[in-house]
Amino acid sequence: MTNAREFWENRYNGKRRWKGTPNALLVETVADRKPGRALDLGCGEGGDAVWLAGKGWEVTAVDIAASALRHTSEHAEANGVHVTTEQHDLSETFPTGPFDLINAQYLQTPFDFDRAAAFRKAAHALAPGGLLLIVDHGSLHPWSSADPDTVFPTPQEIFDELDLDPSRWQPERLATPERKATGPGGQIATVTDTVIAVRSRA
Repeated sequence: MTNAREFWENRYNGKRRWKGTPNALLVETVADRKPGRALDLGCGEGGDAVWLAGKGWEVTAVDIAASALRHTSEHAEANGVHVTTEQHDLSETFPTGPFDLINAQYLQTPFDFDRAAAFRKAAHALAPGGLLLIVDHGSLHPWSSADPDTVFPTPQEIFDELDLDPSRWQPERLATPERKATGPGGQIATVTDTVIAVRSRA
């Protein structure tokens, strides 16, 4: 049976799959923030990491798959920026902080993975005033092969599962915005994202 590392390695091994553009909710969230030290969890091919580096952030990009990190490094070099890459299985190891921004876009997997534990580690790795941005799929794409009866947790449920000390962390945004998505055959659909932004108190 394929394990998580093999699955994601196979997914990113070969030609690039995506355009390399940053996720819109990341851009919206950090557009006015002063650059600092950023961590991109589950960086994939590096669209977010390279964009952040281009905005002056000192970026560490993390993925379980070496092929994803290779694409990220190549994308960074092609854009004339530097991104540090580290291979981590976040169920076992976590990068050393502190970070002013931790970005986790669609860090969802078909394998057993204690996301809450990983996100608690992320919260503890924030610098004072730092921001943890979690963006999940909040609905299925019409072209998805996933179980149509899938139930997605609410932003509040995800935040509550982190079990963070309110004297040290506060939710800055809990929301379910909609966006237009384009499928592999050019289909257009409205889908929902789940956004959890958590700030470390200064």
